[in-house]
Amino acid sequence: MDFRRMTREFLQEGTSKPSIGSYIQSISEVLEAITPRSKTDSLRIETARENLREVKRHMRRMQERVNVLEEQVQVLEESKE
Repeated sequence: MDFRRMTREFLQEGTSKPSIGSYIQSISEVLEAITPRSKTDSLRIETARENLREVKRHMRRMQERVNVLEEQVQVLEESKE
């Protein structure tokens, strides 16, 4: 048994990068936690929330498109064999 290799693999399990959805969720939570001190701040926060909603929408569309393309690649690879 190679304990060094097993240890390295174990330590690298938790180092996967967060998904885009995780980043969006984090930004959303930060925006909710901010308390505006003026009307201008309030408008800026609302604009940021609207922009974040649009980013979420685009992300979902892109993810759906990626899934469709992955399925198409899989079908092409199966037909190639």
